[in-house]
Parts: sequence; C-alpha cells; structure tokens
Amino acid sequence: MERLDPTAPYSRPELLALGYTDADLRTLRRRGHLTSLRRGCYVAGAGPQDPAERHRIQARAALELLTTTATLCHASAAVLHGLPTWRIPLHRVHVVRAQGSGGRLHRQVHLWTAALTPSEIVLVDGLPVTSVARTVVDLARSVSFESALAAADAALARRLVTRTELDRARAKGWRGCPRARGVMAFADGRAESVGESRSRLAIARAGLLDPVLQWEVRAGDGHVVGRTDFGWPTQRVGGEFDGRTKYGRLLRPGQDPGDAVFDEKLREDELRAQGVTVVRWTWHDLADFASTATRLRRALDPAGTRTLDTTPES
Repeated sequence: MERLDPTAPYSRPELLALGYTDADLRTLRRRGHLTSLRRGCYVAGAGPQDPAERHRIQARAALELLTTTATLCHASAAVLHGLPTWRIPLHRVHVVRAQGSGGRLHRQVHLWTAALTPSEIVLVDGLPVTSVARTVVDLARSVSFESALAAADAALARRLVTRTELDRARAKGWRGCPRARGVMAFADGRAESVGESRSRLAIARAGLLDPVLQWEVRAGDGHVVGRTDFGWPTQRVGGEFDGRTKYGRLLRPGQDPGDAVFDEKLREDELRAQGVTVVRWTWHDLADFASTATRLRRALDPAGTRTLDTTPES
C-alpha cells in the first residue's frame, strides 16, 4: 500500500483505491495512524498540530467534497495567504459562492453567498481563494477590530496588498462596512507582529499621543544607536513590545538566545545614554493595558490625548 502524505486529505474512495480496506482504516484510526477530519475524509497520523496548517488541510478537503464551485474566503483565505488569524476561530472552513438563496452555517463549513469579480479570486496552492484585499476586508467586517487589524497590518507589511487595493475593496452597502473602514484607516504596514498591532491599538484606545513606528534613535554623529517599536521623539520616549518570538527574530546564525537578550540590554543602555526612556510590555500586559498606559503617561508627561472609536457594530 502507498505511503500516505501527512499534509494531504484523503477520502475513503481514494484510500480504498490505494489498497486499504475498511478494516485497515478502522485499525489505523484506532492506532492513531489515521485521523478523521470529517465523515469520509482522513489525514495520515495525527495531522498537523498547528491550527493553521490543520485548517489548510481541512479547507482542501472541504472544496473537494463540495458539489458546486466555491472559493475559500474569510478565515480560510487568511490561512491560505499566510496572514495571522489571532483569536479567529478555525473550526469551520469558510467558502463563498454566487448562487443560492443565502449563506448557511454548518458544523464544519460556513457557506457565504456573494458575487465575486474575477480580480477577487486567486489561486493559492491550486485552490481558489479570495484575493488578499477582499480577504482582509471580509475579516474586518466579521471579526473583532484587533483580529482584523493584525491581518491588515501583516498584509501591508509583507507587501501582499497595497493601500490602494484595500481602499478599492471596501465596497459600500455591505454589512460591517463602517467597522471595515475603521480597520483599513488604522492599518499600518510598519507593525511587525500581532503584538505590535495590538499594542498600537491599545495605545490609541488609551488616548495617548500617536507614536512613531519603528523609531530610529540616532547619536550626535548621526549613526543609529537603536530602534524602538514605538517612539515619541519629542518626549524622548520609546515603547517596546516583548513577545516570546521577538528574541528569536533577533538571533544571528549560531547565536544563543541568552546572547540575544544580553545584546538587547546593551542596546537599551545605549538608548538610555541618548536620553531615551524605554517602556516595555508583554502579551500579559496587553490583556489589561491600564497599568502600561499609566507608565507611558508618566514618561510622556506632558502629553496630549485623543481617542479612537473601535466599538464593534451591534
């Protein structure tokens, strides 16, 4: 019997054609060598543990089982495009098609109905997927402001979409369009991670001054001493979001994580030598930003304030 690809879905007929029997399938499932994605659809082994990779397989399987032409959309399209899906549920595959009386919500598939233009459909790994611009706007209309902003920032940062393309994708009259316009207006490709996107939103919601993103601090001779995720140059204040993956990104080939942390400390010492106050926060702080906002206000004082309306539609 042919060895199964752990990254691909298999239907029961396909497995039988490869020489497996129903008894084999039951035995393989019992031993953990085969996992059921849905009725009549399997993946070798336990399948990917990463939710996005698992969803990618489920999306392919869903398209193969649908009897009518459909296009992956919303969260499923985001996964195929490699966009972050922070706090976006991935237990259902999202597909859209033009025909039908309306969308339907099943246990494993969310069927949307909408007319797509040819430019709004692209192929990713051989699968029809809504374009990046349409995907980002669809997310902005249907998920939380924070989750949609993380996807929009990433799409711009990775140059998967342009600001002009996002503006053109904001069709009028769709449900959730006011919120989508808010996400698109606030999106910024200089944010380098989900944590930085969330931090920027938390700063705005706290009514703090707009920061400069990726602020380069220079010494008197003009050379760059360091860069902070957020900066208030006039007040000589820098803000840093410290996520678990940040120091991994800072690693040079063969460098130990401890060395990267030490180098980061030296960098901060150099920033302080230039009169810069550095305020740091973590994922835990983003859950309740009040104390961090207080620390930033103290560092920025005196500072003006502003507010951003990010209230979801009722």
